[in-house]
Amino acid sequence: MARSFGSTVNKIIRETAKAQRAAERSRNAAIREQERHLRLQRQYERENERAIKQSIREQKAYEKEQKALYIEGRKEETKDYNEEVHYRLNEFKSIISETLSVDDKISFESLYKKDDYPEFVEPYVKPLPANPLPVREGFFAGVAMEASYMEKIIGLGKKARLRSIETAESAYSYALRNYECAEKTINGLIEENEMFLSSARAEYDEAKRLYLEEIASHNSTIDDFKTSYFNKDKEAIEAYNTLVMERSNYSDITFNLFYLEESKELLLEYELPDVTAVPKNKEYKYTQSRDEIKGVPFKPKELNEIYSILVASIALRTLHELFEADQGGHLDSVVFNGVVSTVDLSTGLDIRPCILTIQTRKEEFMKFDLARVDILACVKGLKAQLSPSVTELTPVKPIVDLVMYDKRFVNERDMISTLDTRTNLLEMDPFDFEHLVCNLFSKIGLESKLTRSSRDGGVDVIAFDPRPVFGGKYVIQAKRYKNTVEVAAVRDLYGTMMNENASKGILVTTSTYGPDARSFAKDKPIELIDGRVLLHMLEEQGIHAKIQL
Repeated sequence: MARSFGSTVNKIIRETAKAQRAAERSRNAAIREQERHLRLQRQYERENERAIKQSIREQKAYEKEQKALYIEGRKEETKDYNEEVHYRLNEFKSIISETLSVDDKISFESLYKKDDYPEFVEPYVKPLPANPLPVREGFFAGVAMEASYMEKIIGLGKKARLRSIETAESAYSYALRNYECAEKTINGLIEENEMFLSSARAEYDEAKRLYLEEIASHNSTIDDFKTSYFNKDKEAIEAYNTLVMERSNYSDITFNLFYLEESKELLLEYELPDVTAVPKNKEYKYTQSRDEIKGVPFKPKELNEIYSILVASIALRTLHELFEADQGGHLDSVVFNGVVSTVDLSTGLDIRPCILTIQTRKEEFMKFDLARVDILACVKGLKAQLSPSVTELTPVKPIVDLVMYDKRFVNERDMISTLDTRTNLLEMDPFDFEHLVCNLFSKIGLESKLTRSSRDGGVDVIAFDPRPVFGGKYVIQAKRYKNTVEVAAVRDLYGTMMNENASKGILVTTSTYGPDARSFAKDKPIELIDGRVLLHMLEEQGIHAKIQL
């Protein structure tokens, strides 16, 4: 029993030890698993940290690259600005050289239109449908027309043969009717197509006739133009030189010209580009630290010189083109007046100051080698008047003022010498009264021109005061009225002033002005001359007339 008890105890001890070893192994396994997880966690954290650092490095590299690209882009932008400046300035240098390489003469042959006209092409018509004529034999193929031997002896098969013949005959008759019906339809289509083609041909012939008539008329006009030009016709010479100016490939230009037949002189008023044609800055610089592209403006002296060279180049180019194109030998000299359209900031009115005026003879000018001249020295050598400050548009007095040759002007008659104390101004012819007013203002020192009645645009007389400070262009209207002049007439005069770009308006009447008329004029450059003042002005010239109702 004692031995049995000892065996049991030993067994328990062994099992307990075994269980303890199993538990120990389990604990050790758990510890190792935990340590493995900790190692994996630390490995993940290290890899994540490396990934974050790599991402930061890549982001910094990207930002550095983008910054470099941005800076490069800004430098390219600065370069583009500078290239644009250089391109504009080089354009100015080529103004004259470009015209030296072309012949500026207008070829009259190039003005003719050719009489080529495209050949007639028949329009498409639908093709006619096929309609073959039915062939009788085709319907009777295989049909026995003659009686067989058996039919003749005993009548066998006669009914069947006759039915076949009848059927074939019926089918042929039906096909023939369809053919005739289709033929009528086709004949209608043929007639319709013929009418369509005939109409198309008639339209073509008419269009060609009109075209050739237009060509003939145009070419006849060119013939007349050419003949008139070489016959020294004033209007033809002006039209020819207008073509020369319009064909100049420099730019779109605005100009007025007038030809003096007696002196063979062409007067030209040319609209010059304003100073904004010159780049505002001579160069651009990029400051990286401030990320700023800043222009370096021209100094006032530099800007004035560049703009002076620009307007002088245009003048020399234009003179060259006109003289070189003068194939009729009609131009002994040209007067070039360069004007600029701008706004007088002191009045808000549109003005057109003349900043360059040149008069030169063809014989002298065509000896110049424009490819080698100094632009400003050449202009000064021609004794041109160039504004001392072209950028400020300081005006110069034109050598010949083109407005004095307005095509509306007519030759005035001397009416003052015909007046005496018996002359009643109210009984004068309205046109004679206009001549009188024009004579009067000429007497008091203005350069007065009478306009054509049908084309004066509301102007009876245009006068010019030649004084350098107080002078300018005046518009004068003469009203031979008996009744009081109302405000509407003064408003019309003011509108005419604006349209003519005049510095003053004068309304002359044989009657008086109402209070509204004088009120409207009091704060405007308008002078109202009534009948009393008109008689006084005539008396100052030694003329005694009267105004009697």
